[in-house]
Parts: sequence; C-alpha cells; structure tokens
Amino acid sequence: MKKRYFKKGAEIIKEGMLSDCAYIIESGSVQVSKILSNGEEQVIGVLEENDIFGEMSLIDGLPRSATVLALEDCTISVMTPEVFNSLSKRNPEALMPILKVLASRLRKALNILEQVEGQKTLIQPVPAEV
Repeated sequence: MKKRYFKKGAEIIKEGMLSDCAYIIESGSVQVSKILSNGEEQVIGVLEENDIFGEMSLIDGLPRSATVLALEDCTISVMTPEVFNSLSKRNPEALMPILKVLASRLRKALNILEQVEGQKTLIQPVPAEV
C-alpha cells in the first residue's frame, strides 16, 4: 500500500467528493465530521493509529459521507480498490478488520436511530382540535 503524509489541519477527504480508497492511520490522529441539514458541522469522532476510514466508498464507490481532517501530522496508508480486490482473492481473512469496523459503525448508527426514535415517541404532537 502507498503511504501519504498529511500536515496538521490538512483535509484528507471531503464529504460529498467521489473517491474509492480507504485509509489506515499509521501515525497521528484525524477528526471525522459531517455537515448537518441545518448547515452546522457535527464532529462524529476522532480516529487514531491503526484506525481505518473511507471504507464505505472503497466498497460501494459512492461519494464520501464525511470530512476527515488531520489533527496532527499524519502518516496514512492508502488502500485502493486493486489492493482490496487482491486481498479478497488471496487472503480474504485479512479483510475481517474492515468488515468489523463496518459492522461496529452500523451498530452505532442504529443505536443512535433508536435513541432518536425513542425521543420522538416521548414527544408526541398533540392533535389539533377540529
């Protein structure tokens, strides 16, 4: 895998942009954020050494779902679709960490949805008098 270096404050990926690579943090840390429907930026989390990001676009080829900024100087390995496909053919068990990350992030998103739905049921709108 090719290594890339990013200085503190550099934008590594931008929400909405097309790309098909995943990134593995070799050193440093990054901030993951998303623009909400009201235009505000929401920090989703901070990732550090050995964490992966960009895996969804690697798999589905759709635009980036979040923006990632370097919080400090970073060394990052780039996993291209060619590397991913090669691993899937030669050493499929090497893809388990990526699949575990995807499953973990999906579970987290589902838990957040459940909490939001739970709050909606607690705050039911009062029907208007007719």
